[in-house]
Amino acid sequence: MRSQHRENGMRLLQVGMGGWGRDWASTVVPAVPEVEPVGYVDTAPESLTTLVESGLAADAMCFSSTAEAIAATSPDAVLVTASLPGHVPAVRAALEAGLHVLVEKPLAPSMKEARAIVELAAERKLTMMVSQNYRFQPAVRVVRKIVREGVLGPLNSITIDFRRASVKRTAPTGRPLMTDPLLGDMSIHHFDLVRAITGLEAHDIVCRTWHPDGYGYGGPPAGAALITLQDGLVVSYRGSWVSSGAVTAWAGEWRMEFERGEVWWTSRPDGSEPGVVESVRLRSDGVGDRAVPLPQLPRTDRAGCLTEFEASVRKGRTPETAGRDNLGSLAMTYAAIESARTGVPVTLG
Repeated sequence: MRSQHRENGMRLLQVGMGGWGRDWASTVVPAVPEVEPVGYVDTAPESLTTLVESGLAADAMCFSSTAEAIAATSPDAVLVTASLPGHVPAVRAALEAGLHVLVEKPLAPSMKEARAIVELAAERKLTMMVSQNYRFQPAVRVVRKIVREGVLGPLNSITIDFRRASVKRTAPTGRPLMTDPLLGDMSIHHFDLVRAITGLEAHDIVCRTWHPDGYGYGGPPAGAALITLQDGLVVSYRGSWVSSGAVTAWAGEWRMEFERGEVWWTSRPDGSEPGVVESVRLRSDGVGDRAVPLPQLPRTDRAGCLTEFEASVRKGRTPETAGRDNLGSLAMTYAAIESARTGVPVTLG
C-alpha cells in the first residue's frame, strides 16, 4: 500500500486540471516545497493541453485516468481539484490504492456519499482532508481564541454578511451555472467558519433564497438563513453574489456579541476591494473600541491547507479539516439548500 511519506517530500498527484486546478498547480503547490508534483489527471484532453502549453507540466506527466496515473507515478497522496461530480470517484480511487487525499470542497454531492468515503478512509487508515481554506487566516485564528478563552464572556449572537457584485448577463459560465451558486459554492465556507470558531454543531436551519431579475445564474444567487447551534446560539446569515452594496472580503463581515462586549471582524480580502483588509476589532466594557493584533502565519489559505495536509500525513495525526470533521459543515450546507427548496426549517441529525 503506497501510504508512506517519502523522506524527500510528499509525491503528489493532482486530479482535475480545469481553471481552478491549474490555479492550484501554478500558485499553491509551488508555495509548499514539502510536496513534489508528479502527475496530473483530467478526462478532458483540452485541459491537459492547456496545462502543458502553459508550461506547468510536461506531456509525460499528464494522464486521462486516475488509475493510470497512480500506476505510472507511484504517488504518496492525491490532490482532487476536479468539479464536484468528480470528487467521489477520484477520492475513492485514491483511497482504494492506499493513498492519502486532499479534496476541494464540497466533499461530495450528498451526505450519503460523503459518509461512505469518510468510512473508507477510516477503514484504510488513510488521511482524507477537505480544503476548507478560509480557516487558515490570521483573523480566524484570533477570533477563535477570543471565543474559546472566554475573553468577553459567553457568546450571545453572530451576524454574518457576504456581498459580491455580478455583472448582469445571459450566457454565464462557471460558477453561475451551478444549481446552488450561493449556498453550495460560497456559504459552505461561512458555515465551516461558524463551526471552527464556536466549536459547536448546528441544530437546525431555516433558509430562504431568491433570484433577482436579469442575472444569468442557474440557481438563486442570494439568500438568508437563521441557524441555531446546539447550545441555542443563533447565527443570522445573509449572502449575495448580486449585491449592489459595498463588497465584503470573501469570509464576509462578522459581528459577534458577547456578554461583555462585541467583536467585528473580516477576513480573506483579495486586494480588489478598496479599504477592505483582514482585521479584528474588539469593543469591551470599560475599554472601548480597539484593533486586535493579528499573528503572522507562515502560510495562509490554500497553501496553509496543503501544508496542514502534508504535516498531518508526515506526523501521523488527524488534520484540522479532516473529512469526518467536515461532515458537519457539509450537513449545514445541504440542510440550508433543503430548507430553501422546501420552505420549512430543517433539523440536523
